[in-house]
Amino acid sequence: MAKMWAGRFSKEADSKLDSFNTSLPFDCRMYKEDIQGSLAHSEMLAKQGIISNEDKEAIHKGLKDILQDIEAGKIRFSDGYEDIHMFIEETLTNRIGDAGKRLHTARSRNDQVATDMRLYVKKEIKEIEDLLLQFLKTLTKNAKQYVDTILPGYTHLQRAQPITLGQWMMAYANMLKRDYVRLENTYDLMNECPLGSGALATTTYPIDRFMTSSSLGFKQPMENSLDGVSDRDYCIELCSDLSILMMHLSRLSEEVISWCSLEFHFLELDDAYSTGSSIMPQKKNPDICELIRGKSGRVYGSLMTLLTMLKGLPLAYNKDMQEDKEAVFDCIDTVKQCLEIINPMFDTLTVCKENMAKAALHGYINATDCADYLVKKGLPFRDAYHVIGTLVGYCSKQNKSLNDCTLAEFKQFHPLFESDVYKALDLKTCVQQRNVLGGPSSQEVQRQIQVIECFIKGCEVRE
Repeated sequence: MAKMWAGRFSKEADSKLDSFNTSLPFDCRMYKEDIQGSLAHSEMLAKQGIISNEDKEAIHKGLKDILQDIEAGKIRFSDGYEDIHMFIEETLTNRIGDAGKRLHTARSRNDQVATDMRLYVKKEIKEIEDLLLQFLKTLTKNAKQYVDTILPGYTHLQRAQPITLGQWMMAYANMLKRDYVRLENTYDLMNECPLGSGALATTTYPIDRFMTSSSLGFKQPMENSLDGVSDRDYCIELCSDLSILMMHLSRLSEEVISWCSLEFHFLELDDAYSTGSSIMPQKKNPDICELIRGKSGRVYGSLMTLLTMLKGLPLAYNKDMQEDKEAVFDCIDTVKQCLEIINPMFDTLTVCKENMAKAALHGYINATDCADYLVKKGLPFRDAYHVIGTLVGYCSKQNKSLNDCTLAEFKQFHPLFESDVYKALDLKTCVQQRNVLGGPSSQEVQRQIQVIECFIKGCEVRE
């Protein structure tokens, strides 16, 4: 098959060059965006009198027929084409003749691929945002059930202070909320159209870039044609956003993995979202969470691919930039797959409340509350801290919890202790008195849930 650029060359390209050079096997997924961009471009060409209305009508019919045939499986993406752009254009020309050859007037593949890629990424951002909202709904729904479910919070993987499962879920909900906002910011920054930038220096034809930008759903045309064809900031930003999102999913997965172990047994996976062992019949493995944890590295790799590929490129377009697609596509596919599976897996978890409550009774997680008790009686905090540290050391040697101490034992450490200390040390009291903004009290967690629910509704209205 003759190359569209063959006129400059006196011999055929080596067959190895064809297979090395082609991007069709992976950029074929942008066929809709390529056709969408060509429809807008040809509409503008006709309006500006650059091509005839008859040619425009033929181009539009031909492109729509190609789209229909691709989606019906009547057209296969075949070898011999350099990319999806040449595949669509040559298929169109084979069908409608000379009118198809006029489609590329005032356009380069450089601004064409830049436009297609932006259209594709914009669409995928919205799909990922929808998946994030679904997971946020699952988190808020479950958090409502567990606003009073007490468990130990951890620092350094050591039991630290009492929290509630509802507050824990809202911590992850706030992370995902930020992930959504980051994606929206990326969408807003990239919402400019490079079409009309040409190869790098626009065109001598009287095109209307505002028309094509508007018809393709962009906020405005890109201001500089060199930037228009060479910018891939939005690809880096997207992969950065998704890397942070995957980090959050990985942290959540790590906790689910730990909490499903017999050492914790705070959670139990539904049979539909766990696997077994080939040799150990008792096993129930959290493979989904482990894969999500592992796939975070894959997404990070896409980000590093883009940063490394772009860091030394001069303006404007360079073939290196073809490497953006596989990295971005794989990053998007991986994140969507993880969100699609973690949502139902999380929604079907069994919460072992009794084990959480039992764990909360050990580890002296109410020690700070015991110190605060003395402070409220008038003792300076640092003195109270020292008293309770000594008391915890005593209880540890006696193998008892603070709540197990008699009032006489308490008074051995400080005379300010009275019988009301037992109410102060009750874990329900410890949690409910933490009614500070962001805290674990049931009232405060319900407020946090309402904030996330309002955020979800606001996002859905904007959609």
